[in-house]
Amino acid sequence: MAVLSGRAVSRATLARQMLIERAGVSAVEAVGLLAGMQGQEAKHPYVGLWSRVDGFAEGDLDRAVEAREVVRATLFRGTLHLVTAADYLRFRATVAPVLEAGLRLLKERAEGMEPAKVVAAAERILAKEPLTFTEVRDALQQEFPAVNERALGFCTRMMVPLVMYPTGVRWGWPANARFTPAEEWLGQKVHPKEEPGELVVRYLQAFGPATPADFQTWSGLSKAKPVFDSLDLETFTDDNGKTLYDVPDAPRPDPDTAVPVRFLPEFDNLLLAHAKRERIIADEYRPAVFTKNLRVKATYTVDGLVAGLWSAEAKRGVATLTLTPFGRLLKRDRVELEREGTALLGFLEPAAKTYQVVTGS
Repeated sequence: MAVLSGRAVSRATLARQMLIERAGVSAVEAVGLLAGMQGQEAKHPYVGLWSRVDGFAEGDLDRAVEAREVVRATLFRGTLHLVTAADYLRFRATVAPVLEAGLRLLKERAEGMEPAKVVAAAERILAKEPLTFTEVRDALQQEFPAVNERALGFCTRMMVPLVMYPTGVRWGWPANARFTPAEEWLGQKVHPKEEPGELVVRYLQAFGPATPADFQTWSGLSKAKPVFDSLDLETFTDDNGKTLYDVPDAPRPDPDTAVPVRFLPEFDNLLLAHAKRERIIADEYRPAVFTKNLRVKATYTVDGLVAGLWSAEAKRGVATLTLTPFGRLLKRDRVELEREGTALLGFLEPAAKTYQVVTGS
């Protein structure tokens, strides 16, 4: 079995993530190639696409959302994701067990709740018009006054196929977005069967080479090893002797392939899609990126690895990108970060008169 060094594994994943070279694809194609993007907040996928798609403009994704080719909905890991409409319909049933299992998190708050009755009521309520979850909870509370209102809302979020209803605000959705039934919005039925093998292949195409444990971390599904073994996959060994699986003929660039600096948004799936994350971030830097309150900070990469944090703000016509390095920056890397960072500011703050990149502590 061929051995893949850590650097080779990293380069393979970066190539599929369009982070070695920006890809000349549409926003819809990019979201599909990435098997979806973590969409905890509406803005972040836009930044992620800007770093991956050649010539990406904000309106490209806006138009895809308006055309109902891309949706924002609860999916993998039970979290909000930006996915193609086709993938949502195809894989909603596959991840349904993860979403249903999430109800266990409610514990005593679920006392007296009958999920099937809540689902039926929520579907009836949401069929009338798109609603925020506050409005959904209020309506459900009237029908189930003895049940915890947050349990009612959580049950709806996990059990009812819903998509976020877009508006004309920047980044597509307001902070307190409304939800609407997915099948009504897309005019198609959710695929009725689970397709775990197909989802494994899509995962490896976006994040491979990888292990069943990596897939489980990304998807939230369990017992993935038999699914991997049932597929026609290539196998490799990593530096630690662990078996890695991959789709045949997937890109695996030379380990010495040059990688440009890149800016990743908060909650980027590249940092969340593997059980072991050394291919993108050293263990010593993880506490600075993954916070105790479950945030995943915005990062930048140098030579394909997370090398620091970034933040942006605009005041009085001046847009500022602040870099917080984890170590010493070489001059050539600083120059490249300033060039790429200035371009990122132009994307984030097009109305600013001045752009500057500074290094913080």
